[in-house]
Amino acid sequence: MRLYYGPGLCSQAPHIALREAGLAFDLVKVDLETHRTEDDRDYLAINPAGYVPALEIEPGVVLTEGPAILQYVADRSPASGLAPANGSPERYRLQSWLNFITSELHKGYSPLFKPETPVEYRRQALGLLGRRLAIVEQALARGPFIGGRTFTVADAYLFVVTGWSGFVGLDLAPFPNLVAFRARVAARPMVKAALTAEGLAR
Repeated sequence: MRLYYGPGLCSQAPHIALREAGLAFDLVKVDLETHRTEDDRDYLAINPAGYVPALEIEPGVVLTEGPAILQYVADRSPASGLAPANGSPERYRLQSWLNFITSELHKGYSPLFKPETPVEYRRQALGLLGRRLAIVEQALARGPFIGGRTFTVADAYLFVVTGWSGFVGLDLAPFPNLVAFRARVAARPMVKAALTAEGLAR
């Protein structure tokens, strides 16, 4: 498998998941400005949307969209416990969290990275993110991870997305459960390995 990624971007979640799952894969860095891969291929021919992640399962077979890729990775390694069994209520709860993270958090951070975003809209976006993170904070009061006792692909995604907070001026201090969660996830060996591979180790 090949994971097309950008350092620190949302592709970091499937990167973490692949390592946690113990699956063999190659990392291919993408320049999102030129849409060229590090081995000088046209990334738009791989993913016409032009963004990461994309996971090439085999030559010519490519998955896009983070939540779908995360579940595929988890299902390739059931013993890893990265996702509950398909068809179970727990699996649908995982999907609920993946949808929440992608639509309410991930997309909420996106405009804050753009310098042209108006100041008033930025203020509103930060306020909305704060309210959404309060929901996460409440959920994390019930267990060390977003779904309870077990680390899943949703935790990898939540870790990556909330890691953007410092770049957009969002203070996580009002969310102590989330801050503790981030420290727990950051300490995982496979998370450290992913950050190192992306050149982001601290």
